[in-house]
Amino acid sequence: MSFVLIDSSIWIEYFRNSNSKISEEVDSLIDNGNIYTNEIILTELIPFIKIKKKSELIHLLETIESFKMNIDWKQLREFQILNLKNGINHVGIPDLIILQNVIQNKSCLFTMDKHFKMMSQFIPIDLY
Repeated sequence: MSFVLIDSSIWIEYFRNSNSKISEEVDSLIDNGNIYTNEIILTELIPFIKIKKKSELIHLLETIESFKMNIDWKQLREFQILNLKNGINHVGIPDLIILQNVIQNKSCLFTMDKHFKMMSQFIPIDLY
């Protein structure tokens, strides 16, 4: 199995509902050691977790291996042009960076964000 980058939308579901199918799948991925994160996802999650004083969750997230960020701004602009040409509006820069990070690391993305599914129709990204 390839490496899986778990998006913040999945982590939020995982932390909110430990009995969901998504939580079971995340647990399985954790057990298999196939999961990765990156600095964008950590930056989206950790401030909210810190406010709720859940230091054990922060520790869990920080122990997951991170993909290095190698931002190619020209490629991000090209992705956004493709989005706009295909009627996909309101894709933020963080999501484009996550998309690029997944492609660069030849991994797949586990997400509930509908933008990624739409982008996968014309940008080569593997979704879990």
